Amino acid sequence: MILDVDLQKHLGDFQLDATFRIEGKRIGLFGPSGHGKSTLINLLAGLLTADRGHIQLDGESMYHSGSRVNQSPKKRHIAVVFQHAHLFPHYSVKGNLLYGYNRLKSGQHKLKPDEVIDALEIGKLLDRQVTSLSGGERQRVALGRALLASPRLLILDEPLSALDHNLKGQIIPYLRKTLSRFDIPYLYISHSLSEMRLLTDQIVMLNQGRVDTITTAEEMALQRMASDHRGYVNHLQLTNPREQGTLLGYRWGKKELYLTDRNGHHEGLFELSSKEILLFKDNPGAVSARNLFEMTITDIKPIGHSVAITLGNEPNMLISQVMHEAAHELDLKVGGRVFVAIKASVFRPLA
Repeated sequence: MILDVDLQKHLGDFQLDATFRIEGKRIGLFGPSGHGKSTLINLLAGLLTADRGHIQLDGESMYHSGSRVNQSPKKRHIAVVFQHAHLFPHYSVKGNLLYGYNRLKSGQHKLKPDEVIDALEIGKLLDRQVTSLSGGERQRVALGRALLASPRLLILDEPLSALDHNLKGQIIPYLRKTLSRFDIPYLYISHSLSEMRLLTDQIVMLNQGRVDTITTAEEMALQRMASDHRGYVNHLQLTNPREQGTLLGYRWGKKELYLTDRNGHHEGLFELSSKEILLFKDNPGAVSARNLFEMTITDIKPIGHSVAITLGNEPNMLISQVMHEAAHELDLKVGGRVFVAIKASVFRPLA
């Protein structure tokens, strides 16, 4: 997908003046609330008309003020999933799912209902009324409805912001799996850097109605490491939990990590702050931290008053955060080996 945008829109005291060109299938639109994210996606979907400018998607002009081109929302064929599901209350789950699907012309269907229903694990919900669904279930149905409309672009407008942490943890795996499986280009809108890192490859940064920069979520997370109270948040995919005394042992690549049992016996994604990863030049011997192992330093990057120490390589990579003085005293160098200590209590289940 290639999205070329140059739009101006005045709304009260707010002025949107956004210009960017981006290519990819997993694009994020990131910025604080009130900085123009929702205005921009409403312009893209045709729900709002710009004062001037243009929108091109894969070379096709959807809006051009100079040429007086302004395609209707239906003709743009862009589906939107909002932070509130906006399901039709008078339809069942099945009726909602098939709403857009049944209105497509012959040959326009890209996905089969059974495929989407299976991916989102909502087969048992089909006959239920949407008013009886939980927040996570409603969002899964809204996503399924949008996918079955076979859009050329899917816009996800802060679909998790109305959910609490536990519900976010439930819906994120469905989003990742489903969006990857059906390979539909999407624009993901959020002010959550964690969501951006899990669901996008590139990010358009909006600030006061203007495009500040285009970057990646990982690069943004690193740059914010020194100023964020949690530092850089590592995402670890942990599997095969088993009881180890009062702890749970999880597989992480070839290593086993020990965690306190706060998530039950469930595998999934866990967060680990860079500030919770202690480094030792030599084996410290007996320590209270339940996780102690060696890793190789693969990168060292000064960021503000801290230094980001990258350990290992993807998919089993960690980033630790130390002060400049500590990095000097430990004589940390790329290619060197260090001992890593992590307490069992500092892992946080994400999804």
